[in-house]
Amino acid sequence: MQHGISQYRINSSLFHILTYLVTPLEGSYFDNGETGYECYTPNVLNLGISPSILIKNVAQRFKDNGGTILEQSPLKGIVISDSLGAALDLGEDVEPITTRLVLDCMGNASPISRQQRYGRKPDGVCAVVGSCAGGYDKESNLLGDIIYTNSEIQDKGDNGQLQYFWEAFPVGIGRNGNEPGTSDVKTTYMFTYMDAEEGRPSLETLMNDYWEQLPIYQPSITDVEKDLDVKRVLFAYFPTYTDSPLKPQWSRLLAVGDASGIQSPLSFGGFGALTRHLGRISNAISEALENDLLHRSDLSQINAYTPNLSAAWMFQKAMSVRMRQNVDPKFVNRLLATNFDVMDDMGMSTMMPFLQDVVKIDGLVGSLARSFVADPSFMPQIVAHVGIPTLVEWLGHVSMIATYNVLHVAATPILKPFVDKMDNPKEKFLWRRRFDAWKFGSGNDYIFDEQE
Repeated sequence: MQHGISQYRINSSLFHILTYLVTPLEGSYFDNGETGYECYTPNVLNLGISPSILIKNVAQRFKDNGGTILEQSPLKGIVISDSLGAALDLGEDVEPITTRLVLDCMGNASPISRQQRYGRKPDGVCAVVGSCAGGYDKESNLLGDIIYTNSEIQDKGDNGQLQYFWEAFPVGIGRNGNEPGTSDVKTTYMFTYMDAEEGRPSLETLMNDYWEQLPIYQPSITDVEKDLDVKRVLFAYFPTYTDSPLKPQWSRLLAVGDASGIQSPLSFGGFGALTRHLGRISNAISEALENDLLHRSDLSQINAYTPNLSAAWMFQKAMSVRMRQNVDPKFVNRLLATNFDVMDDMGMSTMMPFLQDVVKIDGLVGSLARSFVADPSFMPQIVAHVGIPTLVEWLGHVSMIATYNVLHVAATPILKPFVDKMDNPKEKFLWRRRFDAWKFGSGNDYIFDEQE
């Protein structure tokens, strides 16, 4: 768990892009005719990764340190003995693999997580469609969008109401000497948040809307069939669950990453959602293996309750529309514009953690208070939109963020020296996981760099 990949090899797989947020406007939401708000965030989502290069380097590093990679080896099932270990069934003609601990890294479609949830309907869904294509104007292909809206909430009839959001990122800038303005290749996404009720639109419907509305979002093209050289197309549902991260139901088996639901309900998940937890999870797994603490009660402490992740559900609820819900078509645009205006005014120390899926108590409370002052008449609409039960539950998570923040700041420094001297490895392991939960659950793992 201690073997990593060199900074040089990481850098070789990266290239730089710049990003900005929301709509190209000046002034607040009401200053520009209730249209939107723009702010510039140069250090968020400003790196593109070449998956082939990164995976190749990581795989080689893993092999160099004694690891074995089996490709084209479908997993048929897993047999677990609490006392002896686990065996992976790779088929009738293949010798089973035995191990002390199985890590489920199979993403949100993991059959193991699906079995544990036993057919439970997701509490929310982020649906994404998009493409990587050439043919865009090179001179304007300089910046990216993180959250861009160019329409109000759209009524899809029997499929309910949806607010479409857009993202765009220039491709190829910063690698092999490519300067901004030299690439006509761009990745664009259209995404939306919804519940998992029957009758919601298919990905095919969303993809049709994407192609139809792409020239409106990217005016340098007029006909997607004639103007674009499509290289890749993406379409996916990202299901999210409120009982996340998922605690293990079986011993010697731990869900990691999207399989555990550790990603924010606002994000697309994937490796990026896991990166801030890599050190915490790898250290915890190493300690569990070293001390044979592989019972589900021990492993569940690694995927402990994190109140800031649970609190993020409020934002997902606020940016989606329930089936048959009556809502002002401008609701989401007004909500986003007001909050980003406030966070932009509070500075990057508030904006950066939020955009990187880290909810902190100071930024959260400060932005909410200022939003109320900036647009007090909007608060009743927000409460009516999300509902009283959701609001009450969310306030409970917010209070726990504050509690975890106090525990991390005040209790951890006092208790840690005593914990480090404990002779009982199980008690030491459990206390260290509590420290991790307090730190990550309050967002104190995020360190803001004033120089960025």
